[in-house]
Parts: sequence; C-alpha cells; structure tokens
Amino acid sequence: MSQVVLITGASSGIGAALAREYDRRGARVALLARRTDRIEALAAELRDARAIRCDVCEDASVEEAFAEALETFGRLDVVIANAGVGVNGTVEDLGLDDFRRQFETNVFGALRTAKVAIAPLRATRGRLGLVGSISGYLSLPGTGAYAMSKFSVRALADALSAELAADGISVTHIAPGFIESEIRRIDNRGALHDERRDPIPSFLVMPAKVAAKQMADALEARRPEAVVTLHGKAAAFLAQRFPRSMQSVARFAAKKIVANRKSSA
Repeated sequence: MSQVVLITGASSGIGAALAREYDRRGARVALLARRTDRIEALAAELRDARAIRCDVCEDASVEEAFAEALETFGRLDVVIANAGVGVNGTVEDLGLDDFRRQFETNVFGALRTAKVAIAPLRATRGRLGLVGSISGYLSLPGTGAYAMSKFSVRALADALSAELAADGISVTHIAPGFIESEIRRIDNRGALHDERRDPIPSFLVMPAKVAAKQMADALEARRPEAVVTLHGKAAAFLAQRFPRSMQSVARFAAKKIVANRKSSA
C-alpha cells in the first residue's frame, strides 16, 4: 500500500519540493496551504494528490484539513509541519506584534499540526517531521524573532520524540540551512516581492529538490534530526561546541548593524 504524506506549507519552496519527492517515491500526498491556486496547480502535476486549504494559525482550519485528508486517503503515514514565515529585524526595532506573528505560524502552527497528527500517526506507527532551521541553533543580530521560533520548534521536536516513542511514532527535527525558497523575498507582513534578489550568495543555496530528498531519507530512516546543507552542519556544530566563539561573531555583526544605522542617520 502506498504511503500517505501530509505536508503543510506545500505551496512553494521546501513544501512543494517535498511533495514532488514523495510523489516520485509513489506516495499519495495531501497538500496543505493557504494559497489554494498554487497547491491546486501542484496537485494537478502529481500522480495522486489532494489540495486542501489550511491556515496553520487557526485551530479549526488545521482540524478540518486533517479531517478532509483522512476522508480522502483513509490514513496518514507521514506528516510534515513545514509551514513557516520569517520576521526580520533587531529586537529593539520589532514590535511585540511582530514576535506574536512570528510565533503564531512557526511555533503554534507546528504545535497545532503535531497535536492533530498524533492520533492518525498512532494508528499507522507513522513519522512526524518538524521543519526548524539552523537558526534553531544560532541566533544572530536581526534574526532574533525567527531564531526564537526555531529554537522552540527544536524543543518541541525533542519533547514529542520522547513522548511518542512508545506509540511507535518517530519524530524528526529538520534543520535546513539556506535552501531555494521564497522566504527571503517575503516581507514581515507576509507580502511576496518577486523583484527582490535573494540576499544569500547562490553558491550557499541548496536546490530545494536536493534538500527534499535528504529530508525524506531522514524521515524514512526515522532519524531524530536532519541538518541539511554543509554550512548548516558547520553552523550547528560550532554553535554547540564553541558557543563563546559564536557569541563573539554575533557581537561583531551587531556592531556592524549599529555602524550602518549611524551612517544612514
């Protein structure tokens, strides 16, 4: 029997790449996102997929989306909480509402997804993937809100991994570095700016297709964590083994931000 995979945030980037990767592996796929035009187009491209509107910031929306997926496919073998946004800016410059918006999607969205996923995954002794970030290991100036949310996702994955082990549900924390995605061209209000260039040098950005294969392999192997990209592995290693050195790097970056402010004032 083919696996059934549910992916939130499936309209672009990592989510869409994961959908294509699982389709390549013969899985049936439930595509969840707010942008229904995108997931409907993606579903038409895949062998056996269902586009389901879902806003992970709303309890009822998540519950209804899972119910539709279960009605359509009858089971869930893999659930990947991938939906996420990025809020950028220093702690001083961001308002509390910016932090709330960041956490509502990245943390509570992942939590809503995980909680609703437990029962159907218990029935199949399935796999749960939580997409975090290397920022869950390393918080740099200007990324405080995002890093806080991803540290929380890592903590959630650790807790769930222990709590669900007896039920046969594996939990994989996925920590990508720079992956081909729209996220760096979306502003703090969620608006996409197609005209913006990706600020990350192209040689550091892993194609989403390559990243999705590594993530799916980690989920299939029931690994507790998948750190994706070489620079991501290096950053996570340094943050864990040499925290003081990484704090010095962060302080240097903060001085640069202050200097740039003064020069533009």
